[in-house]
Formats: sequence, C-alpha cells, structure tokens
Amino acid sequence: MKKSKNPNHPAAGSTIKVEPIKTTKDIKSIKKMLAGNPRDLALFTMGINTNLRASDLLAIKAGMVRGLKPMDEIELREKKTGKVRRISLNRACIEAVQALLASRPYQDGDFLFRSQRGEVLAVPSLHRLVKGWCRDINLKGNFGSHTLRKTWGYHQRVTFGIGLPELMVCFNHSTQRQTLEYLCIQPEEVRSVYANEL
Repeated sequence: MKKSKNPNHPAAGSTIKVEPIKTTKDIKSIKKMLAGNPRDLALFTMGINTNLRASDLLAIKAGMVRGLKPMDEIELREKKTGKVRRISLNRACIEAVQALLASRPYQDGDFLFRSQRGEVLAVPSLHRLVKGWCRDINLKGNFGSHTLRKTWGYHQRVTFGIGLPELMVCFNHSTQRQTLEYLCIQPEEVRSVYANEL
C-alpha cells in the first residue's frame, strides 16, 4: 500500500520558511502566557533578545550565566560555524535567567534549558514549543525554532531602526538582500516605497 503524502511536508528540494513574530503585542501576549513557566519564559526571552541559533541557545550552561548583570557577555562556540562568539545579554535576558536559576537547583555544568526528564532540550522540542506558543495566542503563519532569531532581527530593523549593514554582520550574511529576505521584510519595505506621495 502506498503511503499518502503529508500535505504539511514541503515538496522535494523546496523549503518552508518560518516567520518572525512581527508585533510587540504578540510578544507580550506570549510572555504573559509563559509567566508561570520559568524555563519557557527564559527560553523565549533569550531567543528573541539575541540572534543565537536554536542549537547554540540550547547549549548554554548554568555556569555561563550565573551572577551576570545586564550587558555582561557570554562566550560560546557556534555549532554551525565552529566560531567563538561573544554576546551581551540585556536586562530582559538577565531577569528571565535569574528567575529560571532560582526555580530549581542547577550545577554550573547543567544545561540551562532542560527537558522534563532533566536532559538538554533538543531543537525539535524547541520547534514544537514555539509553534505551540504562537498557536495558543492565535497567531496565524508558520512558526518554529528559527522564529526566535528572526524575531530579534526583525525588531532590530523595524522597531529599533538598526541598519542593514549592522544586521548583515550580526547574521553573517553576504548581502543586504539576503538579510531582508531572511527577516521577511523585503516585500514590506518595497511596498512601502510606493506609498510615498510627491
């Protein structure tokens, strides 16, 4: 018997792009929903306040973040590139991490984001969590683990007005077009050009 094709799977050779969370209202809704869950709130908060890939976010250990103050740095080796990166953690990250560390006992060598069985959380699990959070606030679109990193970049550009050259460096992109497409804002910016009246 032939297996039926899953309509949710992309055709061979194609990809499904996940989107950023584009409004601060939706971000606040997810944070409010996660307020009683220190692990998920810290995971979401760090994800949207850094440009770390999911695999690097999940590799953070308690000793790397214990005792940090806002804008202190952590150093980690990127899983994808093998490069060592230093990133600063803002106040929102530090507060969320402190609440997580206070919620259960952590040794310095323990992964910060653990599953219910106490193992390191895996990227597919994070993907399912993000999809679920977005679904729970009735957000329409395609979301997943990469949504967190894209949300950071989207809001750096759209909300805070950070330039494309800076974001290209942050994402290690080779062109501005690549950054615009990655952040799902090229069509918006192009369309907005036509609204300018003379």
